[in-house]
Amino acid sequence: AVVTSSHSVYLQYIGTEALVLAAGNAGAKVVLRFRPGQFVLRGEALAAVYPKECVTMLDSVIRRSAKLGNHRTLTQDSEFGVAQIVEIAIRALSPAVNDTFTGLACVDWLGDVLLALAEKPPLEGNWYDLSGKLRVWMPAIRLERLVKHAFDLIRQAGAQNPAVLIHQLDVIRRLAPRMPAPAKQMLAEQARAIRDTEMSDIVALDRSDIERALQRARDVLNMGNNFWD
Repeated sequence: AVVTSSHSVYLQYIGTEALVLAAGNAGAKVVLRFRPGQFVLRGEALAAVYPKECVTMLDSVIRRSAKLGNHRTLTQDSEFGVAQIVEIAIRALSPAVNDTFTGLACVDWLGDVLLALAEKPPLEGNWYDLSGKLRVWMPAIRLERLVKHAFDLIRQAGAQNPAVLIHQLDVIRRLAPRMPAPAKQMLAEQARAIRDTEMSDIVALDRSDIERALQRARDVLNMGNNFWD
């Protein structure tokens, strides 16, 4: 049985402790269809309850545990934090502002964010009761997805800015040895995307600097498992 959303809103927060306790008392499992930060359309299934007979016991608990609102928040939404830094960067790199140094600072701090997340145990979205039974599941945010978000828009906004491309390659080089394999693979994809960027309008000296930065990143990505080829 499903619990639907009565409004179009953002899922801001999940009170997992209360939800696990209630699901355990009911002998049920709750499968959340969205994670904090995602937009839920009116009438969409917010959660599913197994077995369906338990939905009457859990409907109100699910609605209380799932905090909904008109805006995203940073409470359980790491992707939103990344998006805010990226937004500062792409505004700084816009032709109207043309503030390269702010864009480079954002690349630095995004590297720090990704490193902090890589050092934490990965969240798989599984929540268990004290007896070890799975009671609540929600979609997990993957580190490799955050890596993609941290690089894509800035790379596109700085496609003709050698300083931005070189700085991104430098962060890739420094992050790669400390990333798990899926995130390291995404770093390699970002480095290849920079390699494939159209650079006909960039002068030869700057293209040479980009090539050297690319080679340094490639050398690190090829250590151990070959993530480049």
